[in-house]
Amino acid sequence: MYSIIVVPPPATEDRQRRGQIRLAPGERLRFGRAPGNDLPIPHEGVSRRAGELAAQGAFWTLSNLSAHQTYVVENPEGTGEHIKVGPGRLEAPVPFEFSRIVLPAGGDLLAVEVWAPRHDYLRDGCGADGDTTAPAFSVDRTKRYFAVLAALCEPRLRGDPHAPLPTVDKVVARLAPAWPAASRASVQWNIDYLAVKLRLKPGPDTADPGPRLNGKKESLVSLALRFDLVREDDLVVLSGTGSGTATGTATGSGTAAGPVRRSAR
Repeated sequence: MYSIIVVPPPATEDRQRRGQIRLAPGERLRFGRAPGNDLPIPHEGVSRRAGELAAQGAFWTLSNLSAHQTYVVENPEGTGEHIKVGPGRLEAPVPFEFSRIVLPAGGDLLAVEVWAPRHDYLRDGCGADGDTTAPAFSVDRTKRYFAVLAALCEPRLRGDPHAPLPTVDKVVARLAPAWPAASRASVQWNIDYLAVKLRLKPGPDTADPGPRLNGKKESLVSLALRFDLVREDDLVVLSGTGSGTATGTATGSGTAAGPVRRSAR
């Protein structure tokens, strides 16, 4: 079974002729300007031997065979994640399921896409016996604080990793289908609660309140997207339909400590 799928740059002969190149585990694909490469890229700004991909089962590696150019591997579905592979670096592991290798070529930036659809998982029952491990982040997708978090994350989940975050007023408007009574105060109260729940700041009933948290919304979204607390499928909670609709109540006058005792929703 193939391990990775390589999609050549649009202008190359391989893209026009084959469209995609499939590699099985252990197979390699060398690319560069020279016609003898597995994937020729006839651009004067690309090294004759530019690099090599190697399929390794559930992941792949990239070797940068150029003498001077740094390659960037982007995660098109992420929030700006990327890795840099410097000149001469061999077998750099790439962790993304969907990747875009960006090759600087003179005044152009050429993109080679790599898909790694194979996923390997533990079989059921292979875990160790004993007490259940406590979750790192416990969120209830039926509560209103999660709908607030989803609304904050939505612009970046829709495909723009650097999109500005919505204002509180825009969050209120976005939540209207699922939560008609939402207000600036109730949304801000849930944002404060999320900062405590996700341990970005201590609750006000602690002895040490810690430093003031600047960029609270940015910190929440960064954490949620980094650890997949909110995925694109979760945006259904914003529609006001289906089982993902947020429920419960929230007050605008409560403090962030209140939900710890009362259950923010």
